[in-house]
Amino acid sequence: MNFLGRSESLFQKDLQNHENELLDNIADKNMMVIGGAGTIGSSFIKAALKFKPKKLVVIDINENGLTELVRDLRSTNGQYVPEEFFTYPLSFDSRAFVKLFRAHGPFDIVANFAAHKHVRSEKDIFSIEALLENNLVKAKGLLDLLTEYPPSHFFCVSTDKAANPVNIMGASKKLMEELILTYGDKFKVTTARFANVAFSNGSLLEGFLKRIEKKQPLSSPSDVTRFFVAPQESGEICLLACVLGGNREIFFPKLDMETDLINFVEIFKAVLSELGYEPRIFDSEQAARENTHLIDQKIYPVYTFKTDTSGEKLYEEFYTEKEEYDLRKFHSLGVISKVPTYSRIQFENAFIDLQRLLEQPNLQKLEIVEWLKKYIPEFEHVETGMGLDKKM
Repeated sequence: MNFLGRSESLFQKDLQNHENELLDNIADKNMMVIGGAGTIGSSFIKAALKFKPKKLVVIDINENGLTELVRDLRSTNGQYVPEEFFTYPLSFDSRAFVKLFRAHGPFDIVANFAAHKHVRSEKDIFSIEALLENNLVKAKGLLDLLTEYPPSHFFCVSTDKAANPVNIMGASKKLMEELILTYGDKFKVTTARFANVAFSNGSLLEGFLKRIEKKQPLSSPSDVTRFFVAPQESGEICLLACVLGGNREIFFPKLDMETDLINFVEIFKAVLSELGYEPRIFDSEQAARENTHLIDQKIYPVYTFKTDTSGEKLYEEFYTEKEEYDLRKFHSLGVISKVPTYSRIQFENAFIDLQRLLEQPNLQKLEIVEWLKKYIPEFEHVETGMGLDKKM
């Protein structure tokens, strides 16, 4: 179902216009993709393989996801897979990773998709600590390692939630952006903020399909709008940013606040209509659960609610009023050029402070919020006391 209303990829013209440049920078080159088993990482790999790299090394802690990636690539007719293709189920801060990086390197292209990207990743102090470790501490360790063998292109995925962040996840990715900028004197660094990836792993839209498969009720906010890109488009924007981006540039899709923001209500209606169902709205989770017998009558129970969870915005945005952006360079991409806000030494001190915080046995969420505000002044955390794990 194409609820995005696009007959071709949003970035098709940019891919065509820059095909030779992409080919020159990818063909016969060595690539490493971290977090490559997820929706965005695997889509990036498929986009890159069209330009025939010489070597591809994929890292992900999801062993099952890596297995499916291999099966998917090797089962697709006409799919190019390099002779030197390796997958490793491990964390990118492990000893084994450092060893394999040095053994397989140097790499021309390194792309990092290993991140906590969901707002539900900050349900309590333990999940927050894991989020910060992944999005910041491990990311810095990778950057330090890359200084040994600087790649021609380094890309680390960001999120639209980094613009005027209201949740810890978004603030951590905004700080990640600032972090990688400081390494721009060592090698080229780029990132991309983009929209929700439709039907990606763990997304609400994928949840719609899984609930329908299990004949369980749907649950959706009634007041939240989001930008969306298709999984294929998510890989393409990252590839374009990685290879074509200039040093210290942040990419974002040219989507319109007036016409491209989509309410989740419109999506579940479209999904159900496509499958031959008529939605019936209920005002409680229990009422929706009690009416699953209606499914056999082609009436689907849906619980809708006003959003009340911590860190949720009613809409998203790609840039702030203080950021300068260029909409002329690409057909469907905007580009923000940044200069480092902080020096490398300032970041070293910031990470010393962070480690001190994380070592506290009784660390509180508010202390993390205050630490982030020191470096991301625009961070306005929305705290309601309600987390997504408390909802259906």
